Amino acid sequence: MASFIKNFKIQHFLLFWLFINLIQGTFMELHVDEAYYWIYNKFLDWGYYDHPPMVAVFIKVGTFFTQSALGVRIISIFSNVCAIYFLWQIVKPYTENVWLFACLYCSFVIFHVYGFINSPDSPLLFFAILYFYFLKGYLKEQHFNIKTVLCLSLVITGMLYSKYHGILLLFFTILADWKLLKRSSFWCIVLLSLALYLPHILWQIKNDYPSIQFHVFERNAREYKISFTLDYLLSLILVVGPLSGWYLYYRFFSLKNEDTFLRILKFVFWGFLVFFFLSSFKSRVQAQWVLLAYIPLFIVGYIALARYQIPKWFYTLLYITVALIMVIRLALVVPIPALQKIKAVNVYWGHADLASQIKEKAKGRYLIFDNGFQDASSYNFYTNTLTALSYNPRTYRKTQYDYWPIEDSLRNKNTYFVRPYSFETLEQDTIESKLRGTWYGINIDTVRLYQKVEISCDNLPDTIQQGKKYHIRLSITNPYEEEITFDNTGRKWPLFFEYGYTKYVYESGEFFEFDEGYHVLKIAPKQTKHIQVTITAPSELGKRLIMFSLRTDPFIGPRNSKKYPIYVTEN
Repeated sequence: MASFIKNFKIQHFLLFWLFINLIQGTFMELHVDEAYYWIYNKFLDWGYYDHPPMVAVFIKVGTFFTQSALGVRIISIFSNVCAIYFLWQIVKPYTENVWLFACLYCSFVIFHVYGFINSPDSPLLFFAILYFYFLKGYLKEQHFNIKTVLCLSLVITGMLYSKYHGILLLFFTILADWKLLKRSSFWCIVLLSLALYLPHILWQIKNDYPSIQFHVFERNAREYKISFTLDYLLSLILVVGPLSGWYLYYRFFSLKNEDTFLRILKFVFWGFLVFFFLSSFKSRVQAQWVLLAYIPLFIVGYIALARYQIPKWFYTLLYITVALIMVIRLALVVPIPALQKIKAVNVYWGHADLASQIKEKAKGRYLIFDNGFQDASSYNFYTNTLTALSYNPRTYRKTQYDYWPIEDSLRNKNTYFVRPYSFETLEQDTIESKLRGTWYGINIDTVRLYQKVEISCDNLPDTIQQGKKYHIRLSITNPYEEEITFDNTGRKWPLFFEYGYTKYVYESGEFFEFDEGYHVLKIAPKQTKHIQVTITAPSELGKRLIMFSLRTDPFIGPRNSKKYPIYVTEN
C-alpha cells in the first residue's frame, strides 16, 4: 500500500475520476432537473427564466454525439476532469501530496455530484476553478499581460453565463483586494467581460428581467422556519465530508495568509458563508448555492493538511467517507430495492418506466403535467419529444415552459392531463408505477389554456383598507396568433377571471371572481386591452400579495400576473 501511494500520480486520479463518472453518467437515469435543462438545449437562447444558458450549451454539444443520458452529461464529466487538473496546478506550488489531494477531493460529497450531474453548477464549478487558476497568476504579474486579460475575461464570462452566483465570487474578490481597482488591466477585464456578457443582459431587458424577478423577489419569499438556518449550517459539514469535514475546517482556520491569493480565498469563503447564512433567514438555502465557497475551503484546507503530519485517524475517516459515498453512487446505478426507498436515492429512479406507461395511455396526444416542471421534462426526454407541457399553477412559480412554444402547439386540441393524485372521476386512467407511485390521467378535448396571457396593473394602491372596494385598471395582453375570448357559451371548459391574495409567493391563498361582466371580452391576436375592474380588500391585515389569473377548468389557474405587494389596514 505504501508503495502504491508513493507512486500515485495526478494522472492516475484523473483517469479514475473520468472512468467512474463515465460509468455513472451512462447507467444512471437523469435527475428531473437535468431533463429540464435538456429541453433548454432544444430552445437555445441567450437566457432562460431560471438560469443563464451555459448548461444548455454543454448539453447541446454532448447530445450532438449521443441522444442519451451520457450525452446530456458527457461535457460536464470531461470539464470536471479538466477542472481537477487545474485545481492541482493551483495547490502544487504550495505543497505536493497527490494521495491526500485525491482522497480529500473524493471526500467532498458535492464534488462527486457535479462530477457527473449536468446542471448550471457543473459549468460554474469548471469556470470558477479556472478563474482561481488565472487569478493566482494575475496577482503576481507586475505589468499588463494581454494573454492573462483575455483568459480571465473569457473565464469570468463563462462563469457568469453558467450561474448568477459567479457575480458574488467577483464581488468578494474585489472586497478582499481593493488594489485590483488601481490596475488598468483590471478595467480591461471588466469591459471585455461586459461586452461578452452583453447578449444575456439584452435578453433580460427584452424579457422584462425575468431572472431578477425570480431569484430576488420570488425564490426567497417564504415563511421563515428555524430549520432553514439549522439545515444550512448542517450542510456545511455534510457536503464536505460527513465524517472528515470538521477536521478540514479546523486546518483551514489554522493556516495563516502568507500571500494575497490565500487571503482572497479565505475572504471568498467567508463571504459566501455569511451571505447565505443571512439568506437562510428568508428561505431554505440549497447546498449547491454555497458551491463556490468549497473551492477555497478545499485549496486552503489541502495546503494546511499537506504541510503537517497528518494523523492516521484522519486518513481512516477519509477512507470511510469515500467508501460511504461510493456505496451511495453504486445505489444510483444498480437497482437495490432497499436503497431505492430512500428519498434522496429514489428521485433518480423510475422516470423512464413512468414515461413509457404514460406514453402508452396518451396514444399520441399532447400531455399536460400540473405538478412542476420536472415530470413534464422527464417525460419529454425519455420519449424524445416535446409534447408535454408543464402547467404552472398560481400556487407555484413561472418556469421556462411559460416562454417555450409548447403551449401554442396543444391549445384547442385533445390532450392528456396527468397528475399524481386522483381526479375523482370514473373516467380517469390509473397508472401504477413501481418507483414513482400511482398517477392518474384524463382526456381533455379542445383544451382551453391562457397560460401566456400577461395581466398588469398600473394604478394598484400600496395600502388598502380591510373589506373596502377599489376600482383598478388592468392591461391584458394576448400573445397568441388567434383571438382569445372570455365567453363560455358552448364551451365545455369554462373560464373564470379571478384575483386573489396570498401572504407568501408559494401558497394557494384565496381567489375571487370579478363581478364585472367580463365574459363579453375579446382580445385580438398580439393586442392589449385595458379594462376597469373592482377588487375587495381581504379581511386579513398586514402584508399581502395580490395577483390575477385566468382559470379554466379543470386546472387550478395559472399565474397571469406577477404578485403585487400590498398592505391591508383596519377600517
